[in-house]
Parts: sequence; structure tokens; C-alpha cells
Amino acid sequence: MEKREGFYTLKGYQNGEAHNMTASMEDYLEMICRLLLTEEVVRVNQLAHMLHVKPSSASKMVKNLKDLGYLLSEKYGYIRLTDKGRKAGDYLLFRHDILNRFLCMINESEDELEQVEKIEHFINEKTIYNIENFLKIHEKEKRQNKGPAV
Repeated sequence: MEKREGFYTLKGYQNGEAHNMTASMEDYLEMICRLLLTEEVVRVNQLAHMLHVKPSSASKMVKNLKDLGYLLSEKYGYIRLTDKGRKAGDYLLFRHDILNRFLCMINESEDELEQVEKIEHFINEKTIYNIENFLKIHEKEKRQNKGPAV
């Protein structure tokens, strides 16, 4: 993608990006991956419950993600990931974790779920990896400066 100069509205920047997933699609895929960390399969009703949406909305989004090649959906509402879905979902979980750790560090808190959910769709991959590197440096320095407990 070519670099554009000047200022744009948020929509203007978004129109210049090569994404095929909306923020909402990312939220659904991220939750499916999160649920699959402890479950063998995910059901549409379970997904709807976790995201506080109607089952019909979850079904529609599952169909959209299936059409894009991220999911396989089976009879009885079972949802599974394709290889493409696993790769994208793993990154979404990673991005969420990095942002949560970063915001907890700068806000001196235990959890920043709401803030992460609000901003995670607007930060590019390069920035996420740079934040990860920053966290590694910060955490290493923190361990080195801690010293023995007295």
C-alpha cells in the first residue's frame, strides 16, 4: 500500500487499508479463538452469550467469517477454525494481550479490558510488535532493578 500524505478522517484512513475483516468480525474471531483455548468446539449460542449479542447476530457473523475462509461451521451450530482463521485468531489474541499488558503497565492497573476493546482495531501490526519490544525491555529492567527482598 502506498503511503498517503496529509490528514484524513478516521474513515479516510480506513478506506486506504487492505483489510477484509471489520472490527466486529475481529471481535467474533477473537472470542471464538479464546473459547477454543479451553473447548474443542464452539457453538453459536455460546458465542452469542459471551459477546452479549443475539444468536441470530452471531449466526450471521459466523456465516460472514465462513464466507471469508476463517471458519468452518457445522450442523448443530458447531464452529471450527480453518488454518487461515487460526493464524488470524492467534494474532488477535496476541494483539489483545500485548495491549492489555501495556495499558496495565502505564495505568498501574490489573486489567484494561474496556480500553483494549476500544482501541485494538486501530493499531497496526508494526506498532503492536514495537509495543511488545518495549514491554520486553521494560519488564527486563524492572526485574533487574527489583533486587532482593529485605
